Amino acid sequence: MSGTLYIVATPIGNLGDLTPRAAETFARADFIAAEDTRVTLKLLNHLGLKKPMVSYYEHNLRERGDYILDRIAAGESCALCSDAGMPAISDPGEVIVRDAHARGIPVVPVPAASAAVTALCVSGQVTGRFVFEGFLPTNRRQKKERLDALQNEERTVIFYEAPHKLPTTLADLEGAFGAQRSLTVCRELTKLHEEIRVTTVGEANAYYKENPPRGEFVLVMAGAPPEAPAGQTLEEAAAVARRRMAAGESAAAAAKYAAAHSAFSKSEIYRRCMEEAEGHAGDDREDV
Repeated sequence: MSGTLYIVATPIGNLGDLTPRAAETFARADFIAAEDTRVTLKLLNHLGLKKPMVSYYEHNLRERGDYILDRIAAGESCALCSDAGMPAISDPGEVIVRDAHARGIPVVPVPAASAAVTALCVSGQVTGRFVFEGFLPTNRRQKKERLDALQNEERTVIFYEAPHKLPTTLADLEGAFGAQRSLTVCRELTKLHEEIRVTTVGEANAYYKENPPRGEFVLVMAGAPPEAPAGQTLEEAAAVARRRMAAGESAAAAAKYAAAHSAFSKSEIYRRCMEEAEGHAGDDREDV
């Protein structure tokens, strides 16, 4: 009878985020498949566990993946984990999961933190729709092609980046999307030196040219603004903002939303809304 492949999330920085269920799964598994056994050994020592481990990574995956799945098919249970966060997300474990399904092996998630979703929820960017790009290609041509494909992407875009590649990536983002595109830079999430910086692509590029980046980064970039309706007037754009204000949204937030969906700036729309409000106030005084 086949065993089970458990996909076990590990903390992305703070060991206090390890879930009781994850700890229990590690304890009950027959063996552990780890992206880096040295990293996972520290976690097991923290839990007071000793378990046989098998390493898997991009360059040994074909050999180790079959070995891991053969053991599970023979009846053993395996807890698969990456160095941090959810396995199989920007991680070679995705191949093991796919092959496990193909062989009819049960795959059970043991979820917790993911750096991408953690960054998104604190970014201040739009969270309703987003696209995860992970690490951009290191090849210059392939990287340019990927960024070109995102030119008209209206959903929030999430990238992972290593510190030594961050300056080049920020320069490439500015070249592709402009200096004013909103960007949230999340560094060392859940760790001692956690930093969440809401800025723009251009400002982040300038900052990290002068300040060498340290730690692991998640970049959460605003999507492209939708094309403005043809022939829309400033008054029509302001009317969009006023409807949102009437629903309880602040004037600044409503103007920002309307600007993203029009050819007019936030300040133009805000000013028009304020002029309209002052005009109504004057009408009310005359009625008295």
